[in-house]
Amino acid sequence: MSLLIKNGRIITAVDDYKADIFIEKETVTQIGIGLSVQADTVIDAGGKLVIPGGIDPHTHLDMPFGGTTSADDFETGTRAAAHGGTTCVIDFAIQNKGQSTLAALETWHNKASGKTAIDYAFHMIVTDMEDSRLWEMRKLADEGITSYKLFMAYPGVFYVDDGTLFRAMRKAGEDGTLVCMHAENGIVIDEIVKRAVQEGKTEPKWHSLTRPTRMEAEGVHRAIAIAEVARVPVYIVHLSSYDALEQVNIARSRGVYAYAETCPQYLFLDYSYYEKPNFEGAKYVMTPALREKWNQDELWRGLKFGDLSSIATDHCPFCFKDQKELGRDSFTKIPNGAPGVENRMSLVYNGGVVQKRISLNKFVELTSTNAARLFGLFPRKGTIAVGSDADIVIFNPDRKETISINNKITHNMNVDYSTYEGTEVQGISETVISRGKVVIKDCQYVGRKGDGQFVKRGLFTGLH
Repeated sequence: MSLLIKNGRIITAVDDYKADIFIEKETVTQIGIGLSVQADTVIDAGGKLVIPGGIDPHTHLDMPFGGTTSADDFETGTRAAAHGGTTCVIDFAIQNKGQSTLAALETWHNKASGKTAIDYAFHMIVTDMEDSRLWEMRKLADEGITSYKLFMAYPGVFYVDDGTLFRAMRKAGEDGTLVCMHAENGIVIDEIVKRAVQEGKTEPKWHSLTRPTRMEAEGVHRAIAIAEVARVPVYIVHLSSYDALEQVNIARSRGVYAYAETCPQYLFLDYSYYEKPNFEGAKYVMTPALREKWNQDELWRGLKFGDLSSIATDHCPFCFKDQKELGRDSFTKIPNGAPGVENRMSLVYNGGVVQKRISLNKFVELTSTNAARLFGLFPRKGTIAVGSDADIVIFNPDRKETISINNKITHNMNVDYSTYEGTEVQGISETVISRGKVVIKDCQYVGRKGDGQFVKRGLFTGLH
C-alpha cells in the first residue's frame, strides 16, 4: 500500500517547510514539493501541520499496583494514545523481587503482543539485582530493552537501596544503556506518612502534604551523584517541582549526563485539586504529587531552555469508582496514578505553542524527537525523513475541543473520569498514521487490534 500526503506544513524538531510526503509500505520514501506519484490513498493536509507521531516514554498499562490493576490494558491504552496523536509508547515491565528480569520481560510481552494499536517498547523496572544476575542486563539490552527504571520511593514494593542502585547503574553504564530514576526519598516520606496517619490526617490532600518537594530534590541530587560515580547517564522521570529541577540544572551545568522529563499534570494542575470536596481529590493522587502552582512557570522555563528534555504522561489510570475508592478511609490506600496518554499532545500544543511558551519545533522535540533520541529510537522514529517509519500526525492547529469524558474526540481511555475535565484545548490530532497505516481518520479509530509492533531499541547515544 502507498500513501501520499499533499500540501502539508511539515514540522520536525529542526524543520518547518511545505511539501508532500510519499509513503510506501511502512516508511517514508520521498519528500518534495508537488510530488507527481501514483498512490493508493491521497490525503490533503492543506492548512494543517504534519508532524512526527508522538512518543510517550512513560506509560503503565495493565500494571498491578495497590491491590488492583491499571484500568487501561495494551489494547485500550494504545488505542487512546493513537487518538491523541501518539504513535509509540514505552511501557514498563516489572521485575518482582527475586524474579529474573528475563522472566519479567516475557510476562510483559505476553500482556502486549497482538493487542496494541501502535508500536511499543519496554523499559525494565529493577527491584533487586544481585551480582549473580547482572549478566541479565546485557541480555536485556540485546533484546532491545536499553533502559532500566529504579525507585527510591515505595519501600517494600519497588524501593532499592543505594548499593543495588550503584550496582545496577555501573552495569548499565558499562553496557551503554540508560537508567531512569523515580527520585524521591521514600524512607523519609514513609516516616512523614506514618505520623500523619497517627494524627488522623487521612484525606486525599495528605498524599501531597506528606511528600515535600525537598524530598524529591534530595532524591534527584542523590540519584545524579550516584550515576555520576557509576558513569552512567541518568534520566529523572516525572519531575514535578522547581526544587528538583534545580538539582538537574546544577548537574547539567557541570557537564553531567543528566536528563529529565516532566508531565502535563505538573504543567497544568496543582495542589488545589486535592482540596476538592466529596473525595474528588483522590482522582489526582499520583506520585510525585501535584505541587503549588508557582512551580509550573519554572517547569515551562526548564522545557524552553532544555533542562527538561521531554514531556511524558506517566499514564496509570485507576477508575474513581471501585479503584480510587479503595482509599476512602485513608489516602495511603488510594491507588497512585491518573489518566493522560490521550491528552498530552493537545495540552502541550495549547499550553506551549498557543500560549507562546515554546516554538513549534520545540513542541515536536518535547513530544517526540528527544524521547526517540534518548531511548534508542531515532531516526527510525521521532522525525519525518526519507527512510524513517511513517509515523505521522496530521494536526489541526486551529481546531478547539473541550476535554471531557463525554467527548469521544478527547476521551477514549478506559477510565471513568478525565484528569482535565472541562479544559478547552486548541490543536487536535485529526489523522494519525502508524508505520504507513491510517489508524485515526478524522478523529475516528479505523485501525485494528494488533496493528502495533514491539520495537527493539538501540543503545544510548544522547541528544546530539
